[in-house]
Amino acid sequence: MTLMNPKALRPFLIRRDDYAAEPAGMQAYFDYTMAVRRIADWLDERYGYEFHLYYQEDSDDAWDGLADDIRGGYPGVEHAASLFDLVETRSFKYASDPEPDAGPARKPSAGGAHDIRMAVRNNLFVYPAHRVAFARVPRLTQYGLGYEDLIFAESDAQLGSFLSEMRERQLADRQLLVFTDTRDGLERSRETAERPVDRDGVFMDESLKAQIFRSVDTFFADDRSFYQTYGVPYKRGILLYGKPGNGKTTLVKSISATVNAPVAYWQITEFTGSESIQQVFDAAVKLAPMVLVVEDIDSMPESCRSYFLNTLDGATSREGIFLIGTTNYPEKIDPALMNRAGRFDRAYEVKLPSEPLRLAYLVYKGAGRLTEETALPEIARLTEGFTFAQLAELYVSAALELHQTGSTDWERLIAGMKTDLSKGRSREWMTESAGRRVGFSAGN
Repeated sequence: MTLMNPKALRPFLIRRDDYAAEPAGMQAYFDYTMAVRRIADWLDERYGYEFHLYYQEDSDDAWDGLADDIRGGYPGVEHAASLFDLVETRSFKYASDPEPDAGPARKPSAGGAHDIRMAVRNNLFVYPAHRVAFARVPRLTQYGLGYEDLIFAESDAQLGSFLSEMRERQLADRQLLVFTDTRDGLERSRETAERPVDRDGVFMDESLKAQIFRSVDTFFADDRSFYQTYGVPYKRGILLYGKPGNGKTTLVKSISATVNAPVAYWQITEFTGSESIQQVFDAAVKLAPMVLVVEDIDSMPESCRSYFLNTLDGATSREGIFLIGTTNYPEKIDPALMNRAGRFDRAYEVKLPSEPLRLAYLVYKGAGRLTEETALPEIARLTEGFTFAQLAELYVSAALELHQTGSTDWERLIAGMKTDLSKGRSREWMTESAGRRVGFSAGN
């Protein structure tokens, strides 16, 4: 992102000193119509043609795109000017995994870095090639400062061309789009996938694995021949359920990493409501064909479950969306989700790994570097009842012991983990005398 020659513009378009003598003082300073006129005049003078105001009715996609361009340092957008001199023009937040090309303002520290950049609010940003400008104008409200979103463009044609080009860049971006329901509404961010998983890294029943990936590949085939030939609605939904640690998230990561399509994760919280549900599906349809992942779908608040079901039933609300839901607690899922095609068409149980799968996973993890290859089948046999997550922890514990002592007692490590698992199931954590149950009881 470049900065225009400071001599070619005023550092701030609106200064408090200009209104110091006004009877209304601060109210005059934050006058909305005055702010719009200042911005429009500046744009007309700077570029030599008239800009028109536009309002985005359906969502904040264009503003999300602007935020992504600022964050990523897109060269096609320029910070043209700041608006009010007594309002912040820059923002910062803590980022545990700074972007590699985010510039000198984001120097990694022991635990991460602070992401410091131009704020979207109180600044004027221009896309000169498209003759489009954005200004999020601060407004004085009863409770402090709000803002008004203004989009300027020379013509409908210029704005349409710009929005199409922005969408193409968003679709080409392989970062994950993350929706999070918060107290203040739906937040959107783009994140780099952590440790992408290829299909060889997915361990589950081979027939089930083949069935799931076949469904995914058919959906994202370039010609969509299956859906067109058989007149099948172009939408699909699968629900993955089972105990934690058995590979549901790994499967989802693999699907996300191996499809040539945008992927979005939706983090449902207690703040999820009908408005955010509509916003998520509106945004997803615009990215279609795409994958929308809803993890821990059982956490959907009761108050909006009917609205969610109705949205899934909508004729066009899921067009082009491959919906993946996951849950560790299928008994908490509304039966209307699991038992009706068109919502989640298939529900797949992701079970505890069998002995052959445990052996394959240990080999894949590299356990052969920690012990003789011939010992791995016995380790797989001894770990009956382990999830993949527990096998991963066993591998880490074995590697630490080998590193620290020069050898690994696999049987002792496995026995210790089984004891901990047994304590977790029985809730008996204290080992002195008769033991003591952890938690609350009616008599306490």
